[in-house]
Amino acid sequence: MNREQILALYDEQERKNSEHPSYRREVADGVVRSISKNPSRLSFIIYSQLTAETADAAIQAQLDYFAASGSLGFEWKTYAHDTPADLGQRLTAHGLEGEEEEALLVMDLHNCPQVFLQPVTADVRRATNRAQFEQIAQLQAQVWGGDYGWLVTQLEENLALQPDFWSIYIAYVNNEPACAAWTSFPKGSQFAGLWGGSTLDQYRKMGLYTAVVAIRAQEALQRGYRFLMVDASDMSRPILQKRGFQFMTHTTPYTWKNPLCSTS
Repeated sequence: MNREQILALYDEQERKNSEHPSYRREVADGVVRSISKNPSRLSFIIYSQLTAETADAAIQAQLDYFAASGSLGFEWKTYAHDTPADLGQRLTAHGLEGEEEEALLVMDLHNCPQVFLQPVTADVRRATNRAQFEQIAQLQAQVWGGDYGWLVTQLEENLALQPDFWSIYIAYVNNEPACAAWTSFPKGSQFAGLWGGSTLDQYRKMGLYTAVVAIRAQEALQRGYRFLMVDASDMSRPILQKRGFQFMTHTTPYTWKNPLCSTS
C-alpha cells in the first residue's frame, strides 16, 4: 500500500470511526468527539469534516457543548491534510492553545524489518502492577520533566478495565528501569498504536528503544494487526524512519480547558 492509501485507511479506522473504551463516541456539527468517561481527563476531537464556511460555527459549537457539560476541557487534534487549510489558525482564534507539532509515522507489518522480528534479548518485561507503573511515571518525569503521578492511575485503570486493549512494557538494565512504552490494540482497526516510548539518558544507544518497539511489533503481528502507528517526536522520528516507519503527515493538538473547572 502507498502513503495515500494508508493515510486514507488511517483516517477511516483511527479517526472517523474509532472507539476508545474509556470514551463515549459522538458525531455532531461535522466532528467526531470522544467524551471522557473519567471527569478528571480531557475529552478529545480527532476527526472533522469542515469547510471554510462551516468551520467557525462548528468550533464554537464544540466550545459551547463542552462548557455547558461542565467538562474539564478537550483536545482537538488536527492533521496537516484537514480542511479548511487554516483550521489550526481558526482554533487558536477561538481560544484553543496549540501545542508542539508531531509526525504521524506508520509501519506496514507485512514489510517489517528483520531488526524487529529477531528474538528480544534485552530485559524487557510486561508491566502489570502499580509498582511498575510508578517506575514508568518516574522514568517519564526524568525524561520529559513535570509530574507524571497521574500516569500511574491511568495505566492502572486502563489495564484493569481494558486488559485486551493495552500492553505495557519496561526495559531494565541491571534490574533498573531504563525504557518504557505501551501499545493500544483498538477493535475494528488494523492499526496498533505505539505510545510513551522513553529512554533515560544514561541508557541510550543500548538498543533498548529498538527492543521495546520489536516486542510490540511482534505482539501486533501475533494479534493480526497490519500496521504500527506512532505520533513521533523530533527525538524518535529519525530512529523510527531508519527502521521502516513511513512518514504520513504532521499532527498538532490544540487544547481548551474549561476556566470554570478546577484541575486540583
